[in-house]
Parts: sequence; structure tokens; C-alpha cells
Amino acid sequence: MRPAVRIRGQVMTPGVRALVLSFALLAAAILAGCGRSEAQGGPPMAPPVSAAPAVSRDVTLYDEFSGRLEAVESVELRSRVAGTLQSVHFRDGQELQRGAPMFSIDARPFTAELARLEAQLASARNAAALADTEVARTRKLLEQKAVSQQEADQAEAAARNAAAAVKAAEAAVAAARLNVEYTQIRAPIAGRASRANVTPGNLVGVGDPVLTTLVAQDKVHAWFDVSEQAWLRVRGQFKGGAAPKVEMALADESGFPHAGSVDFVDNRLNPATGAIRVRALFDNKERRFVPGLYARLRLAGGSASKAVLTPDRAIGTDQTKRYVFVVGADKTAQFREVQLGPLVGGGMRIIAGGLKAGELVVVNGLQRVRPGAPVQAQVLAVDAQGQPVEAPPPGAAPAGSAPKKS
Repeated sequence: MRPAVRIRGQVMTPGVRALVLSFALLAAAILAGCGRSEAQGGPPMAPPVSAAPAVSRDVTLYDEFSGRLEAVESVELRSRVAGTLQSVHFRDGQELQRGAPMFSIDARPFTAELARLEAQLASARNAAALADTEVARTRKLLEQKAVSQQEADQAEAAARNAAAAVKAAEAAVAAARLNVEYTQIRAPIAGRASRANVTPGNLVGVGDPVLTTLVAQDKVHAWFDVSEQAWLRVRGQFKGGAAPKVEMALADESGFPHAGSVDFVDNRLNPATGAIRVRALFDNKERRFVPGLYARLRLAGGSASKAVLTPDRAIGTDQTKRYVFVVGADKTAQFREVQLGPLVGGGMRIIAGGLKAGELVVVNGLQRVRPGAPVQAQVLAVDAQGQPVEAPPPGAAPAGSAPKKS
């Protein structure tokens, strides 16, 4: 039997001593394993990213504006005579041609008045004819010294008064005929009608109320305000009476798919707003545009010039800074602060400073990159706009090819 071991005044039995030795050996093994794993692990693996070269190409810079659409022609239809509305000849919202009947007002009082005035005109003409006959008779009697000069003058004055009465009666008849015509209210322009505000049987007055409105549909105007700074950039396009091209998009559209031209510029800048009023004209044959819609518009700021571009998605934000990661020759990610220009078509961003054409910019996997850390970059080709062309995944069939049958 082994003797007990005394440690600092305490006696350790053989069983306790064996347990202590077991724990010591286990701890040593764990520490040795950790040391080997650290020695074998080495530096972390480089994260995979996609990179594309920044491109340089000719870019036309645009100034963008907000505006509203307005009808080229708009008419409020009002009655020009007072009377009872007899009938409505259109459906609410119907598109009408110029001259199409829209409302009818009871014409009977006006036709009766016309008949009365035509009778007065006939009477006036008879009186004028009699006065002319009297003048001729008086002149013969004057030659025979049968009447005085005064009587002859009075006969001629009566004839002139009768002729004037005929003209007055003719004017009254013409006015009465107009009133009869005014009982039939027709479309003064081609366009789309609103709803009828008055129903048959109601009395309408001269000029009140508004019966309906009619707006032209074939073309629309877009009104927008150009700031003083933007005007100084684009004013060169207005020289010589030129009509600069304008591009437009509605609120639910991307890009600027609609083309038009400027047809009016105000003659002064509004000092209260610091802007000048501009109007553009657009075709509306497809009836896509409705007066009152919000629109985005843009004007070219000048001729095309060289610019460095990179995809907008490659740009990161750090508080107030904008940056990109550039893949260096040593395969590490370089943090590069950049100055941004405007966004152009295809999701490309103009880089005003901080980046050169041809430098590889990380476009995918930005969240895995750390400044100065190595990266495993897959270099993507770019299309004519400078947009990266994503490589298909391994084993994927080319676009447009049919899958193979097993």
C-alpha cells in the first residue's frame, strides 16, 4: 500500500492524486491542440467579389425638372342665350369632333321672335319702296314748279329714313337668327368632354352656369420652371429661335421615354422664384397624357463630353462620404473616396473625381470587403454603356438555347 502524500499540511490519498494528474494531462492536451490549430489556420481567406473597370465615354449632361401637364386647348361651354335646356347630345367623358352637337335649348321663343322681326323687316322694305316712289314723283313735280323745294327735300329725307329703318330691321333679324343658332351648342374644338353639369329641364342663363368643359387630346403642354443656374447652362440651345428637344416621364415611368420640344419661354425670370417659365409640346395620339398629371422633364445642358462612369450600385456611403473599393495590383481592396456627378441612363453614375478610367471597381460583394484586405476578384466585361455583364453560373445554358433532352 502506497503512502499518502502531504501537501501544505494536507494529506492527499492515492485516489485524489490520480484524479489531479488526469485533469493536468487533459488541460495540457487542450492547450497543445489550440496551438496547433492556430499554427495551421494562417490568415483568413480572401472573399470572392465581382469587379468591373470604370469606363470613359461621351456623356450628355441633363438638367431635370418637375412640371404639370396642361391641355393645349380647353373650353368652358356656356349658353349664349337664356332658356330651358332641352337635351344633351353626348355621353359624359365622350371624345367629340369639332362642330358636334352637345346641348339643345328650347328654340321656340327665339324662332317666334325671329318671325316677328322678319315681318318688321318686310314692312320696313315696303315703306322704303314707297318713300323712293314719293321721291321720284316729287322730283317731277319740282321740275314743273308744282311743289316747293322744301317738299322735295322732305321726301328725300323720308326715303333716307326708310332705308335706315330697313338696315335696322335687317340687323335685328340677323341677331335673332344668331339667337336661334345659339340654342344649338356645338363643340368649338375637337376634344374630350367632361360630365354635363346641367340636366334637361333646367333653366340656364346667359354665360351661367358652365354646362361642361372640353379639352383637346391630340397634344399636351408640359409647364415647368427652370432655375437661373440651369437656364444659364441651357440657354445656348434657344439661340436663333431653335426649339430644344425635351424628354419627359410620368410618375410611374422610369427613364424619359417621351420626346417633345420647347415651344414657349417666358420673356423674363420671376425674381420671386428665381426661375423662368418654360413650356414644352408633346404628341398625345395614344391618349397616355391627361391634363393635370405630374411629369418629370429633362433638358440637355450642352454638347456631349468625356466622363468617367461606374455602376451606381458600386458606390458606398460613409456618413457624408461616397466611396468605392478599387482592386489594386496586389489583389487588395483600396478604399477610394469619390466625388459624384449626375446619374445617367442605364444605372451609371458619373464620377467627377477620385477614380480613373480602367480601374477595377468592386460592383458585387461590397459588404464583404474591408479596406486593405485581399479579395478574390472576378473581372466582368462591360457593355457599350459601361454596365457590367454578369457571367452565367457554372453549367448554365447560354441565353436563348433550349435545354437538352435526357
